[in-house]
Amino acid sequence: MAPAAAAVAAPEAAAAGPGAARAASGHRLGPVALVVTGGLSVQFGSAVAVLLMPRAGALGVVTLRLVLAALVLLIVCRPKVRGYGRADWGTIVAFGAAMAGMNILFYQAADRIPLGAAVTLEVLGPLILSVVASRRLMNLLWAGLALGGVVLLGGGGFDRLDPVGAAFALAAGAMWAAYIVFSARTGRRFPQADGLALAMAFGAVLSLPLGIAEAGDKLLVPSTIGLGLAVALMSSVLPYTLELLALRRLPAPTFAILMSLEPAIAAAAGFLVLSQALSVTDALAIALVIGASMGAVRTQSRRAGAEAS
Repeated sequence: MAPAAAAVAAPEAAAAGPGAARAASGHRLGPVALVVTGGLSVQFGSAVAVLLMPRAGALGVVTLRLVLAALVLLIVCRPKVRGYGRADWGTIVAFGAAMAGMNILFYQAADRIPLGAAVTLEVLGPLILSVVASRRLMNLLWAGLALGGVVLLGGGGFDRLDPVGAAFALAAGAMWAAYIVFSARTGRRFPQADGLALAMAFGAVLSLPLGIAEAGDKLLVPSTIGLGLAVALMSSVLPYTLELLALRRLPAPTFAILMSLEPAIAAAAGFLVLSQALSVTDALAIALVIGASMGAVRTQSRRAGAEAS
């Protein structure tokens, strides 16, 4: 949960003067845009995955997503496998396992409860991570506001949901928190997206037996593979690459609070792709979550400005 490179940039900017501090502050907007873009991609990809589930099942969709994403990343990145120590490979194994577990558990949840509710419960993992990792009162307040929006988005209670689906979503949230931690560590240990490609390949190997057991030769249908490739690109390759790059320059607590945007994006994706209507309460919850995320980013920027002065 140690801060990425952006956390070290503020003192250096202060030493260089106000101009450099403003440049560092503007540079910090980059990782925020990466996180938001990744969130849009992953949630609309998840909506497409829900449409694919009747063809391949939840575990089949996970397998298609991870295997195809791994193939794309391995071809594009061509990661080196020599020159790394035991700790580096341990990080890859942990990152890949967290990635596979997060996907398997989430799609089990999405197969039983609405997409917006599944993401709402799942995002509790990153929110708890932000509370545990943060050492500043203001960050805790923003996390609390985001949590209030998450609860409101769930209708004030989740007893109306399938309990097994809700349990899967909560477990996916725990894996999501682990994903954030090990994604940051992988980004610091491996260049470019090499670590992501290797971790994705390990996650694909873990999910492959489960997908074959559930879907069998349905995974080989050309139209299913095509949709699976779209899900892989939208929900894995693009967002995971953007998030890994962002975590190199964004502190983990701030990244975790930004993840609270996910229920709002999921609700929009559910409405546009799956025809799941939004209520006034949902809209208010989205406003709270977005407000909390913007507040977290502004707090981080003000902190950098204060250190620079």
